[in-house]
Amino acid sequence: MQIEVLETALTAISVLLIPAGFGGVGYVLLRDASARARRRTRFSSDAGANDTGRGSAGAALSGVADGVKRIGDRIAIKDPSQISALRSRLIRAGFFNREAVTFYLGARVIALCAATGGTLLLLPWALGGGGGMGVIAVAAVFAIAALLGPERVISQRIAKREREYREGFPDLLDLLVASVEAGLSLDAAVGRITGELTRRYPHLAEHLHLLTLELRAGRSRKEVWARLADRLGIDEARSFATMLRQAEEMGTSLGDTLKVFADEMRMKRMMRAEEKALALPAKLVVPLILFIFPCLLGVLILPAAFRVAQLMSHHQ
Repeated sequence: MQIEVLETALTAISVLLIPAGFGGVGYVLLRDASARARRRTRFSSDAGANDTGRGSAGAALSGVADGVKRIGDRIAIKDPSQISALRSRLIRAGFFNREAVTFYLGARVIALCAATGGTLLLLPWALGGGGGMGVIAVAAVFAIAALLGPERVISQRIAKREREYREGFPDLLDLLVASVEAGLSLDAAVGRITGELTRRYPHLAEHLHLLTLELRAGRSRKEVWARLADRLGIDEARSFATMLRQAEEMGTSLGDTLKVFADEMRMKRMMRAEEKALALPAKLVVPLILFIFPCLLGVLILPAAFRVAQLMSHHQ
């Protein structure tokens, strides 16, 4: 009896101490962030007296962002090649900020800490026998979400943007061909068609705008298009960058080269559409077997079964 009372007391104490510990850590972090935000607000000269509430909210968000960045800086990968690869993935996902790597690493650490805290909060309930397998399943969901969640978000953003790039690249080439044949240079044609693509392919137009800025900054055309291909991450852009480099080195006609490459891209897009259309029957087999076929079988067999049952009852 005394052992059971002791176990109950320890469980209650652990339930109270775990939130208190996390609350203390959170209080220290928030106090530090608030102090930095107050110092930043004090030294800024453009904050008006009538924007106090909005300024304090912005300062709090800025403090939280600074805290995440500082955590990412502390656990940043020391290998420059790995940092470069991670930065390339984040750029392909649409995060162009130079501090995106540190924010991403800090967000992963915070996610792991949150999952650990949730698991520790559920641990006394599991040890007390109140939750059973449900508590273990919830803890496993927390762990999987913390480990795979940030990477899954980045992968989904990359896949979504690559689909847009593949769909918009043939249209980009067609507009380039029309602009070059009208007498514009390639650089001027890119600046002209960026606005045309903004409504249909906004992310592709964003990359073209960056390309235009790099050209204005003085980078060479080969380097700029190679960097664009790396940012887009699709084979079509890499092939186009290689084609432009070869055309510039060999002195071939840019208009004819663009026209041939645009025809090839349109053919590839048509082939992808035909491939999806041919793969559709195979993808419909499982839904047909699981959902449509049982309903069709029931509609065909149930009236006959009902008729047979009536005849059998009459004969009896």
